[in-house]
Amino acid sequence: MATALGIAACGLGKKVRFWRVTELITTLLEAKEERQLLRTRGQLAKLDLLILDELGYVPASKAGAELLFDVIATAYERNSVLVTTNLPFENWTEVLGNERLTGAALDRLTHRCHILETKGESYRLKEAKRRRGGR
Repeated sequence: MATALGIAACGLGKKVRFWRVTELITTLLEAKEERQLLRTRGQLAKLDLLILDELGYVPASKAGAELLFDVIATAYERNSVLVTTNLPFENWTEVLGNERLTGAALDRLTHRCHILETKGESYRLKEAKRRRGGR
């Protein structure tokens, strides 16, 4: 779904970037180390839609979580952000490591948002079963 929304936004001439959360955090940490963080943040701020995929699969370091929050806070009310995750909000602290930071991130992400919750079997699992001839 995130990919389809990103493609639709691109079709409308919007600037879109798709990031796995772990890759974005790594990029931000490297940019900070190389004194390129302002430049990287500036590039992210120019996007119309930032897609953050797979939040919740790998816990972020303290520095990584803070940098991710900074991206979210900067985008707040300026740019659209789409987040995919398999974690309910109450478990986001496991990833971001800090209740206050998690609360602030969720506050910004959920203000004036649309939450789409999907249920059911993973489409990847369903496709794998179809390829094997299973149901």
